[in-house]
Amino acid sequence: MINELQDYLAKEFDIHFDDPALLAEAFTQASYVNEHPNQNLKFYERIEFLGDAVLELIVSEYIYKRYPELPQGKLTRLRAAMVCEDSFSKFAKECHFDQYIRLGKGEEKAGARQRPGLLCDIFESFVGALYLDQGRPAVEKFVRRVIFPKLDMGWFDHAVDAKTSLQEYLQRDGDVKIEYHLLDETGTENDPEFHVDVMADGQVIADGHGSSKKHAEMQAAQNALNKLRKQSN
Repeated sequence: MINELQDYLAKEFDIHFDDPALLAEAFTQASYVNEHPNQNLKFYERIEFLGDAVLELIVSEYIYKRYPELPQGKLTRLRAAMVCEDSFSKFAKECHFDQYIRLGKGEEKAGARQRPGLLCDIFESFVGALYLDQGRPAVEKFVRRVIFPKLDMGWFDHAVDAKTSLQEYLQRDGDVKIEYHLLDETGTENDPEFHVDVMADGQVIADGHGSSKKHAEMQAAQNALNKLRKQSN
């Protein structure tokens, strides 16, 4: 299985481990070690500990530089959305890491291969192994392919408001003037409705409605993000 994993990593990610034993350790659960006591095997928990720290550092540095206007609290919420079990388990599945985990027979029968907690652990341990084998540049290359594009895809929009996400999307390649304009205010005093559009460098890209001007602007920003991402796909 580990030989197949090496071939897969080489073909899919151009990753070639100098020390295959690190890779084997990163994809081995304790249940497998317990069922093969004579093979002197190691399981992933120590490497996972390192991978978790490496991922947190690289993600923190990336969002710190990419979102210069975000305060510490929002940076923390964004990092928490990216560096968590839910996200890492999805990344592991997307990378097909679930297919290469070495499990004991009992854990296999119990469906552990699809367990989010285990998938998260394996993703972290793989990164830890890659760091030990090839250093930070190799990890950054992998993370830039697997994790950071998800920012543009909207995976973590819930962690930062839509207006901030739109600003970062539009200003990836330079300054863009973003403006919100109140078009109309209807309804009653107790049930108002605001209609707002959002412009980028003088061009209207979307509009939105809401029970307050702020909510209408947020809706316009989200509609603009959805429209821009659809056009880029």
